[in-house]
Amino acid sequence: MTESNRIEYKRQLTDSLAHIPSPRQDLNFEQLKIYYQESGLLLGDKFTTNLELLTENGRFNYAAYLLADENGNSTQVAKYSGTDRVDLIESKDYGFCCLVKTCKQVLDRLEGIENRTFNRITTTQRIDRNLWDPTALREAVINTIIHNNYSTELVPKFEIFADRIELTSAGTVPPGSEQDEFFAGYSNPRNKVLMRVFRDLGMVEYLGSGMPRILQAYPRESYVFSSRFIRTVFPIKLEDFTTQETTQETTQETAIHGSEKSSEKILLLIAENPKITRRELSERMNITPDGVKFHLAKLKQNGRLKRIGSTKAGHWEVENDED
Repeated sequence: MTESNRIEYKRQLTDSLAHIPSPRQDLNFEQLKIYYQESGLLLGDKFTTNLELLTENGRFNYAAYLLADENGNSTQVAKYSGTDRVDLIESKDYGFCCLVKTCKQVLDRLEGIENRTFNRITTTQRIDRNLWDPTALREAVINTIIHNNYSTELVPKFEIFADRIELTSAGTVPPGSEQDEFFAGYSNPRNKVLMRVFRDLGMVEYLGSGMPRILQAYPRESYVFSSRFIRTVFPIKLEDFTTQETTQETTQETAIHGSEKSSEKILLLIAENPKITRRELSERMNITPDGVKFHLAKLKQNGRLKRIGSTKAGHWEVENDED
């Protein structure tokens, strides 16, 4: 990489979103307040100052724009039937809302739907594996969204192929010591304001542990650096999924039964404590708050659960299944 590109890389790191004015100043943050409340934190009247959402002259900055209820930012998820970009099955834009919500939506899609579990039956045991390592996938998804260079026109992009998943964010890291620091987890985060918010909500750490977790499952060669973007490639090891013809049926049954078991466990937790919060359910179940919301809605729709009173002061009531 040329010296001019290295200078540009350093400039991007110091040109924080906190110093770039928001293209809109009529911003609201109700979604962000809800996420903080669910995490047991309260955003006071001065949260825009405390979270550094204002420029030096008191106007909303670009970080505030990304965290607002409404914005023009999007994140793309695309799925192809083959190993190239010829046959597109589905393309969906997530976003135009608080970046935390966008990240949770993408995680729910990739973790809950796309990262399917397959089984391989040997003569001595049954082995269950996901398409991609769950911990590495989660860390990589969050990194792609948080560290994207939002001063460019490139948006975070997630592409699912028959043999791999690719995660692409705008920005770059020059070869040499900068990349060594990047893989060691010591790199200077581009978007410190976003890191602060995601850390407050328990989604990331400042300790740089995310990259070491990824490297436990995938090699450094999984990362491709260009002059405009960073691409992470997690392959599907097809030999790990050489199973009997019933694999797909078993996978579907596993997904159905897994969902039913999660719903039943939620009912048990509510029966023990009718005033349990979504956040507490999320922690006890080890699933995202949006995942808890999905199961609660399904249980209410099926007549298994009823909400009595308001969200804050009310409680849950489990309906007896007489059938």
